[in-house]
Amino acid sequence: MERALDAADSVRGRTSPNPWVGAVVVPEGSDGHTYFVGATAPPGGPHAEVSALQAAGAQARSGTLYVTLEPCSHHGRTPPCTEAILASGIRRVVVGINDPDPLVDGGGIAALRSAGVDVEVGVGEEAVSDQLAPYVKHRRTGRPWVVLKLAATLDGGTAAPDGTSQWITGDEARLDAHRLRARSDAVLVGAGTVRADDPTLTVRLPPGDPWFRGPDEQPLRVVLGTVPAGAAVAPALELAGDLAGVLDELGRRDVLTVLVEGGATVAHALHAAALVDRYVLYLAPAFFGGSDARPLFDGPGAASMDGLWRGRLHSVTSLGGDLRVELRADSS
Repeated sequence: MERALDAADSVRGRTSPNPWVGAVVVPEGSDGHTYFVGATAPPGGPHAEVSALQAAGAQARSGTLYVTLEPCSHHGRTPPCTEAILASGIRRVVVGINDPDPLVDGGGIAALRSAGVDVEVGVGEEAVSDQLAPYVKHRRTGRPWVVLKLAATLDGGTAAPDGTSQWITGDEARLDAHRLRARSDAVLVGAGTVRADDPTLTVRLPPGDPWFRGPDEQPLRVVLGTVPAGAAVAPALELAGDLAGVLDELGRRDVLTVLVEGGATVAHALHAAALVDRYVLYLAPAFFGGSDARPLFDGPGAASMDGLWRGRLHSVTSLGGDLRVELRADSS
């Protein structure tokens, strides 16, 4: 299952609206060194199970298939994966989590079991649930997973009083932020950020990087408000209205993960409305050393300790001289 998780992670950001899934076929009697790996292709291509089965060929017969998500049992852009599994002669299927999509929702597991295949569910469930959390949220709520990215000094400053903010963090942190973009279906900022910084919001990584994205693989660029004429972010999707409605619209457009890189006003609005699923903070070992630097959030905060927002630490990573701190909301 760990190999299947790695395979799934390698295609994240390229499969939407399909989930990023990994699969591994282990032939009968394998010594652990012989296995065949598959991952979800872009829409219209084979699912992870089919890719792994095709790689295994005749060696799949009587073997075991490990897959992070329940195999589909319905016709979509491709035939049901359950049909391919049964045709391969696989004896046992090990599933990470059930698929919450109403078109599947236990149907794939039931179809395999009714055909005599031994199915085990829940292996690696915690890790798979974490990896596929954006997909699960989208299928259950119709909204994308919201990741709020922030960069700050250790005293919480995101920009100097004169508005300058380049560069708070170092090269490694900025590369990691581009990889975060590459794993997202959309990048969102406010019109104020476009006017102030004129960002491109594209993934810019060297061709040898595993998260390199070409011109045709870039995430959707979304601006809250109107894009000024000649802005580098154009063409971009312009949206307005309440943020919940914005997320609903992105969900209808098959956006599973949206990375928010807007300024302190947008960050505060999303945070205050409890619409953020994950917070990714890049922290530099630096201080502005005063109270006049621009903050992470621009707007009223907790009036007392009783109102303090508390999340859960997901990970802390050293990136050169900086720290990447990932927090998740209690509900995610």
